[in-house]
Order: sequence, then structure tokens, then C-alpha cells
Amino acid sequence: MLELKNISYEVEDDHESREILKDVSLSIEDHFVAITGPNGGGKSTLAKIIAGILTPTSGQILLDGTDITGLNITERARAGISYAFQQPVHFKGLTVKDLISLAAGRTMTVSEICQILSEVGLCAKEYIDREINSSLSGGELKRIEIAMITARGTKLSIFDEPEAGIDLWSFNSLIHVFEKMRREINGMILIISHQERILNVADKIVLIADGAVSATGSKEEIMPKLMGMEGTCEALLEKHQ
Repeated sequence: MLELKNISYEVEDDHESREILKDVSLSIEDHFVAITGPNGGGKSTLAKIIAGILTPTSGQILLDGTDITGLNITERARAGISYAFQQPVHFKGLTVKDLISLAAGRTMTVSEICQILSEVGLCAKEYIDREINSSLSGGELKRIEIAMITARGTKLSIFDEPEAGIDLWSFNSLIHVFEKMRREINGMILIISHQERILNVADKIVLIADGAVSATGSKEEIMPKLMGMEGTCEALLEKHQ
């Protein structure tokens, strides 16, 4: 279970403080949770604070009852938090096989790696010895990153707008991967997204606007609120067409 208690985050903007997050309190214990809301509302900032990339100005973060507020990103990774960036990182000289073994923290067998790659929709024969470089598409890199997180098997896996920068075919494949993860993966999945198809997979949706939690609930409860937010409907419910 992840608990956020009175999380606030401020930045200096033109010598003035600007509040990005305002006293956010939230408990996440559902298997698959999506955070959505208007652009600039604080969603990605919140994800980075949970992962340890940013430090909150005030507030407390608990993971399974343990205070992790003071831990950095490396220490939180050891505590069981994985974070997938909007733009996956290239690792020159490393193969897919190397990267997945590193993520798992042990030398994995070819059979184990093949199984993980197949789970994210990649043909193991074609990818296991591929180098992580610019020859891979955005969609391929996203799925390799998901394979890494699957190999780690962490308590909490965070995905920040996984649909960003990929084509329609890759997006459709990504949806199938998340549906499979929801059914089979242990631990909690937290996804920052505008995409209606991703929101439809979630057990719980958190709506964040103007740096604060506006609502939490099931898709049946939250989707009408999204549709009713004047001027934000198109941004919130992108169809990826």
C-alpha cells in the first residue's frame, strides 16, 4: 500500500514561489490505478515525487507502512518502486538480454528472458540480442522497458504517460500488454495517462487538477466528471487516432 500524506511541491518561478502540488493526500492499494487530469495539473510531478526523482516541499510518503520520504530514487528502487520514463533511455552497448538480467538483479536464463519478452509482445528470437540503441522504435523501447519492470517484480510500478510518442499499432499493442499485466502481475501498477483506453483498464482512477486531488473512484464514477470538465474533454480523453 502506498500512502501520500499532505504532499506539497513548490518551485521558484521568476523569484516567486509557485505551488505545483497542494496538500495531496492519497492512498493507493488497488492493483491497477490511473492518474489523469488536465495538462499542467501536477500528475507527472506527483509520479516523480513517488519515485524519488523530486523531493516534496512538505508531506510524507509511506510504502507498506514504512516512511520513504527521505529516500532517493536508488533507495526507493531497492525498496520496491520501479519508474518508466515518458521517453525510454538508450543504453549503448547493452543488449536486451543484458538489460533484463540487470533489471532482475541476477543472470537470467535465455528461456526466462524469452518468456518475459513474449509477455510484452516481442519475438524473443528477434530481440534478445538486439542492442538498446536508435534502431529500436519508441514502441519497441516502451515494451522493453515494461519487460525490465516485469523482470524486477517490484511492489509498485509507475508509468508516466506510456502512450507518448508511439504510433497507433504500438499503442494498441501497449494496451494489450497493460491488460495482461493487470491480470497477471503481482504488486501495484500506477499509470499517468490521458488515454481513455488505458483509463478503462484501471481498477481506480484518480483525477488531479490544479495541483490537487479532485476525485477518486471507479471509471464509472470518474469518466462522467472528465466529460463534464469544460475545455478539457479532448485533452483528457484522447483516442490516439
